[in-house]
Amino acid sequence: VQLQASGGGVVQAGGSLRLSCARSGGAISSLAVGWFRQAPGKEREFVAALSRSGTRPYYADSVKGRFTVSRDNDKNAVSLQMNTLKPEDTALYYCAANFRPSTQTVSTRVDGYNYWGQGTLVTVSS
Repeated sequence: VQLQASGGGVVQAGGSLRLSCARSGGAISSLAVGWFRQAPGKEREFVAALSRSGTRPYYADSVKGRFTVSRDNDKNAVSLQMNTLKPEDTALYYCAANFRPSTQTVSTRVDGYNYWGQGTLVTVSS
């Protein structure tokens, strides 16, 4: 499973960015996909995830109401729309995926995913 994360950049506080996690060599719809982030000096943390069915999104409390995770079937990708960005959202963002028997559940743990894309850097200036 190969994942390619893209869409990071520099944005002012209050702005928006859209990240994309594209899969090559297979259908993204066969995977549960998670987004994680890691700020300098901090541990990698869960941000959001989408179940294999594409109908069950999960969010960390810190991003609930501001971030939306969804599947883009045309691009064979899972997107993370990030609105009302804050300086504390600054981090390297990673997408991860795993095959799960259930179509409705996801993992919020780093060790719950076997496949990882490279990070894409998001910088939010105040």
